[in-house]
Amino acid sequence: MKPELTIVLANPRGFCAGVDRAIQIVERALERHGAPVYVRHEIVHNRYVVEDLEAKGAVFVEELDQVPDGVPVIFSAHGVPKSVPKAAKERALTYFDATCPLVSKVHIEAERHHRSGHHVILIGHEGHPEVVGTMGQLPDGAMTLVEDAQQAATIALPNDKPLAYTTQTTLSVDDTADIIAVLQARFPQITAPNKEDICYATTNRQSAVKAIANDCDAIAVIGAPNSSNSRRLVEVAAANGCDKAILVGRADEIDWRWLQGVSRLGLTAGASAPEILVKEVIDACRTQFEVTVTEVQVAEESIHFKLPRSLITE
Repeated sequence: MKPELTIVLANPRGFCAGVDRAIQIVERALERHGAPVYVRHEIVHNRYVVEDLEAKGAVFVEELDQVPDGVPVIFSAHGVPKSVPKAAKERALTYFDATCPLVSKVHIEAERHHRSGHHVILIGHEGHPEVVGTMGQLPDGAMTLVEDAQQAATIALPNDKPLAYTTQTTLSVDDTADIIAVLQARFPQITAPNKEDICYATTNRQSAVKAIANDCDAIAVIGAPNSSNSRRLVEVAAANGCDKAILVGRADEIDWRWLQGVSRLGLTAGASAPEILVKEVIDACRTQFEVTVTEVQVAEESIHFKLPRSLITE
């Protein structure tokens, strides 16, 4: 007889409006222009999504110089430095910008602070494509990256300019609050964003994990290792009462020994992981356990972002 397992689904989970829009942009571009359509960087950080789009005719590259002349190119949801669309224009490439509008908001904010004479602090993770894209909105030296509270307490900053901060959209809400508190203690006059930069989807998915963490023996987060928001969900689970938390890409990655002694499994998915992978994990659990599924919802999401005008069907 199979052991019993209750799966507690966190809601909201999975795709956000920015990810959904980015995938639609690739699909619409393929419909309009035919294959191949090139995409600079993974459109979103999920191999299942990337492979599905590759099967439809998308070609993923890391840099613009890998894109041949005469084919459309799409910039990923994470955003790109200003140098990338500039280079595309110089080559007369047709390009579509799939940058999430909430990331674009951060870009606009950083530029506004720079124009008003501020030195900008970006709270984020070095090397993440979103951070590379945001830093690339301003001239070299106009922005300083801060990754943690310790760095916020010690990093040298210009003393001849007012300061402003902005953040990557996919950070831990709690960790970011700690970093901001350190900056505000050091620099009481620092200018904050008009509205929090961490996006609604990141905030809601972290809140949902917090709501189930104490009630679960283990939590599995479906997402990619290079997905910032997915990795943060694992950290949030551990910080809120569920030490046994892991990141899994697909059901076939689950080590069933990890679930020995677990009777309540929390399950969520990062903002770039499709719901089909959640179903896949539940179905895999049914082969090992007598499964009961329950759901905990902390927020309703109804946000929708418009596609670029050039891809809207006339």
